[in-house]
Amino acid sequence: MDKQPNSPEARDIQYHLHSYTNARRHQEIGPMILEKGDGIYVEDNNGKRYIEGLAGLWSVGVGFSEQRLVDAATKQMQKLPYYHNFGHKSHGPVIDLAEKLVTMAPVPMSKAFFTNSGSEANDTAIKMLWYRSNALGQPQRKKIISRKRGYHGVTIAAASLTGLPANQMSFDLPIANILHTSCPHYWREALPGETEEQFTDRMAADLEAMILAEGPETIAAFIGEPIMGAGGVVVPPDSYWGKIQAVLKKYDILLIADEVICGFGRTGNMFGSETFKMQPDIMVFSKQLSSSYLPISALVVNEKVFAPLADESNRIGTFGHGYTGGAHPVAAAVANENIKIIEENNLVANAREVGAHMQKRLRELADHPLVGEVRGKGLIAAVELVADKQTKEPLEKAGNLGLMANNALLNNGVICRNMLDTVAFCPPLIINEKQVDEMVGAFAKALDTVAAEVKK
Repeated sequence: MDKQPNSPEARDIQYHLHSYTNARRHQEIGPMILEKGDGIYVEDNNGKRYIEGLAGLWSVGVGFSEQRLVDAATKQMQKLPYYHNFGHKSHGPVIDLAEKLVTMAPVPMSKAFFTNSGSEANDTAIKMLWYRSNALGQPQRKKIISRKRGYHGVTIAAASLTGLPANQMSFDLPIANILHTSCPHYWREALPGETEEQFTDRMAADLEAMILAEGPETIAAFIGEPIMGAGGVVVPPDSYWGKIQAVLKKYDILLIADEVICGFGRTGNMFGSETFKMQPDIMVFSKQLSSSYLPISALVVNEKVFAPLADESNRIGTFGHGYTGGAHPVAAAVANENIKIIEENNLVANAREVGAHMQKRLRELADHPLVGEVRGKGLIAAVELVADKQTKEPLEKAGNLGLMANNALLNNGVICRNMLDTVAFCPPLIINEKQVDEMVGAFAKALDTVAAEVKK
């Protein structure tokens, strides 16, 4: 780190409180400063080039410095740099985007609502559900069931949905009416001798037991990521979503698909809901919606959700919810162009085909003494590290191996992210097989480096 008192690093330490960072540790080591990006690569202020193996934050689908997105933003900035959608106002980019999202959804949807982040979108989903229950004369139907290790954001309500301790400790979360059922991670959570079918039966039974204990009439919805992202890239067994949806249907409970990470091609289909044959009532989008070039997120809701909202807004006189930057014309224009690029360049097929290569290459590391499990689908994957393959125990403390591997990988020119001892891979959708080989090769070297350190 540059120790000069007026260096960017020193000023960052002096003035900047970082997200998801140990603030005291940051004062000691300072930031890594990125200056530019191109395709799947980014470059720091020392001129070192890295493969961005997590696509920023699971999000830069079309890669960095895509000129078509720069041009879309510039053109819209020059025409209408800002407007809102309050009080019957609208504009071309958001009308186009709403139509596109509703019509491209894998199940029938009715309307799109725009927000600025995945967290805001999931907060909005909760508010919509509470509003809907009141509109239907069911004021008791307010509880939302999420899952342990699920990730749905960091605002007060969204962080309550999130099932990760660090997102709730010392924040006085979760709030009331948010419940957490079992995590569908077979390798980590299965009982001794339990088959995958038996495991998924137990997951469905756990959910039904919770619904019955709480009272089915009090449950508004169940929320889940098709593949869990920040909870460790947990891919559910094939029969999981079918069994979960059967329970929800039995008790007339809505399903929210959090597609913030899985949406727009990541799993090898346009949406994770297609990959796992989900039939959601609400779908939540962000991240790859605009490749994160600008903040934008959205919910699409079906008529079963929309009609009561519309009736209640008519009774009250307004739907009293919205954001200054929601439906921003520049962000909407970028999102429209981003979806065109994904479609025109067949990036969903690329995620499926190159993703299969990435899954194969990572699974070749399964015999490494530190590798407990390799999992993933399409262009999202994770490698969970263990000190003991038989017991699945960590090295002294959970997170030690993951941090060591992440640091070694960074030294080898690849930026990824470890969630405790799980190292995640989620590169831009434009990555090719040769670049995958480079990324996985760097990871293999990192594993050997960590193994040598552990042996010492």
